[in-house]
Amino acid sequence: MINKHSYTGKTYEEAVNKAKIDLQELEENLIINTKEEKKTLLSKKLEIEVIEKREVKDYLKKLIKSLLKDMGFDVEIEITVNNDTPTYRLYSTNDAILIGKDGKNLKALTTVVNAILTKEINTNYRFLIDVSDYKEKNDRRIERLAKKLAREVKMTKVEVKMDSMNSYQRRLVHNILNNNKYVYTESVGEEPNRCVVIKPRD
Repeated sequence: MINKHSYTGKTYEEAVNKAKIDLQELEENLIINTKEEKKTLLSKKLEIEVIEKREVKDYLKKLIKSLLKDMGFDVEIEITVNNDTPTYRLYSTNDAILIGKDGKNLKALTTVVNAILTKEINTNYRFLIDVSDYKEKNDRRIERLAKKLAREVKMTKVEVKMDSMNSYQRRLVHNILNNNKYVYTESVGEEPNRCVVIKPRD
């Protein structure tokens, strides 16, 4: 279980300041949910629920390890943090099974962990799960492909539709080509067949 702390104040800022002082943490290291707001003619009281991100990070590691142990996998987990997003890199003797065809098992594991975590902390929390460096290699492959297709679109002035991708992969393509002077990107279609179209700028 994750420790959840409650604080009250006349304003959101006052309640948050109490949390920061009590927990000795910066606001950026806290997950804050507004629980209740009570107003009367003479007073106003706001209650917030606060969770420390470091606790969520540790909880996730234990949760992933426990789920995989129940499925018969003995894994080592390495955590790295980039742009406030932790990546849980799994190492096992069955990496291929953990990843699955086209990463389907890895995606399913991420979906299950995300559902359990969201229910526990009552908000979205961004994290990534990788097996060895499968996702990292896949990200680099998508980056190379996006740049290659962008060069083709720049030369031919003809838009290109990429293969279907999940939301994470689509966002990756959008970010890679976001500042490109010659092309822009749009997501089209319905899940699970939603994909990115690379279009020439006028």
